[in-house]
Amino acid sequence: MAAPRAGCSHIAAVETVRQPLERVCEDCVTIGSRWVHLRTCQTCGGTRCCDSSPNQHASRHARSSGHPVIASAEEGERWLYCYQDDAFADY
Repeated sequence: MAAPRAGCSHIAAVETVRQPLERVCEDCVTIGSRWVHLRTCQTCGGTRCCDSSPNQHASRHARSSGHPVIASAEEGERWLYCYQDDAFADY
């Protein structure tokens, strides 16, 4: 993995990047909604929709669970983001 932006211990702690089990927002599927892009939580492995999506489930999950780091679940994208530190890193 590439070095994270200085100061983000959360991204530095990710040893193996979790990939989505399915490319769907598990919360949107439950409520019958749609999404734009997907993000996978690096703590629990759940996949949820991005902040460009109507329900913004990934950031809601990060706030409610305290799980700070997500990875893009989009094919061809290889990056991590930490909500707590507002930090990005490619991997």
